[in-house]
Amino acid sequence: MSHPFNVAELAATYASKSPQDILKLAFEHFGDELWISFSGAEDVVLVDMAWKLNKNVKVFSLDTGRLHPETYRFIEQVREHYKIQIEVISPDQTRLEPFVKEKGLFSFYKDGHGECCGIRKIEPLRRKLSTVKAWATGQRRDQSPGTRSQVAALEIDGAFSTPERPLYKFNPLAQMTSEEVWGYIRMLELPYNSLHERGFISIGCEPCTRPVLPNQHEREGRWWWEEATQKECGLHAGNLIAKN
Repeated sequence: MSHPFNVAELAATYASKSPQDILKLAFEHFGDELWISFSGAEDVVLVDMAWKLNKNVKVFSLDTGRLHPETYRFIEQVREHYKIQIEVISPDQTRLEPFVKEKGLFSFYKDGHGECCGIRKIEPLRRKLSTVKAWATGQRRDQSPGTRSQVAALEIDGAFSTPERPLYKFNPLAQMTSEEVWGYIRMLELPYNSLHERGFISIGCEPCTRPVLPNQHEREGRWWWEEATQKECGLHAGNLIAKN
């Protein structure tokens, strides 16, 4: 399959460029076909930057059915703030209901989060991305030294591409730090998830997210009962570091 541009070459060229430059590149090649993934935490920075470049920006968010009430309210806040549609995608009930019937609502504490995330996050995301040519995420290298330290500005999505249908993945915030993200939010007075005011930094599903203590890394608040190099739900499976 030929590509509209040299991915590796552009990834190297844009490795040190601004998030806005990376988004401009994405819109230049994909226009309104670029989708922004909004997870309901600090991805508002990505949405803000993209919206300022393209008022018709397309945004989607995954509703696992286990999010905090504050996260649902935040998604609605962002929808109202930018006057945009946010496509909220839910799990397939024909897969979710048998899983819950068999294993209950908290099986992940015993056998890991992989199966639950697979049903609540990965399948809905795969369903969405099967209709998409390119997407942009709010991944940052400093979010998880264990799994995200090599996040590229641009890549072929190794988890959701097919040989017949390559999926282009942009990570415009890759080199931004948490401090820079929050400086941007405060400076522009953007809406944010109120859980951040209670010590939550990395925010996912309610049972799998907790506040962190001073000087703890943000990823320590996610899946704290599991081994550090496996702390991905599968949305960015290419980040996982294989166990020896």
